[in-house]
Amino acid sequence: MAERTASNELRVAVAGLGSIGTKIAAALDQGIEGLTLSAVAVRDPAKHQKLLGSLRRAPSVLPLDQLGDAADIVVECAPSSQLRAIVEPAVKRGRAAVVVSVGGLLDNFDLVDLARANGGRILVPTGALIGLDAVNAAAIGTIHSVKMVTRKPIDGLKGAPFIVQNNIDIDNLREPLKLFEGTAREAAKGFPANLNVAVALSLAGVGPDRTQVQIWADPTVTRNVHRIEVESDSARFSMSIENVPSENPKTGLITALSVIALLRKQRTTLSVGT
Repeated sequence: MAERTASNELRVAVAGLGSIGTKIAAALDQGIEGLTLSAVAVRDPAKHQKLLGSLRRAPSVLPLDQLGDAADIVVECAPSSQLRAIVEPAVKRGRAAVVVSVGGLLDNFDLVDLARANGGRILVPTGALIGLDAVNAAAIGTIHSVKMVTRKPIDGLKGAPFIVQNNIDIDNLREPLKLFEGTAREAAKGFPANLNVAVALSLAGVGPDRTQVQIWADPTVTRNVHRIEVESDSARFSMSIENVPSENPKTGLITALSVIALLRKQRTTLSVGT
């Protein structure tokens, strides 16, 4: 592992200071037991000078491929196109990488083998999906089926490749419209900024090709709404969550909080949940 600080704290680097990364960096700076914010990577440091200047302890500002030298844990909070550039150098050095853009992991799944070969780890936070622990537990036995139905406000879906490629007009919708029905793998390709939750669900359960997903554009909702139904040999359960969008309408506010909760579990004395 990387050299620790004098107090034996784990060093954390944050790649990307958008709506998610900013909250994580601020939480680390304010204090998380056993952790310290050691570095950040941003495309335009000048744009984030006010935030960086407000931190009690200024982190190093480094290129993406150097974060693994400055941290034990690298948190990816960037567009999915940057996932490999962030995760690969970190896991090659035997570090842990927290992946927020988990949809992008499907196209870069060799990173899991790379991490295994070098003693690294890839950690996927629960994000917007309550009950992921239950899916993980059910997968130890046999899961028969997993289905997720997602309903999002119009602004949260604009620009998605599936909508653009199929020339679907969602701007003037007055009632819910089912945009997509298929597998989690297909959903991740068509809606890369929206369906990290579906990919996380699939990786916890029966995989991206057996997890069924529906996506609705819904002008009647103001939150990102997910409903999951699971049938297994140990339990039948369903869960619903309505997530408040963050400053970025494609991302729920709870996503950043989920990463912070995951980071807390790395060194906390009492850890609740599998």
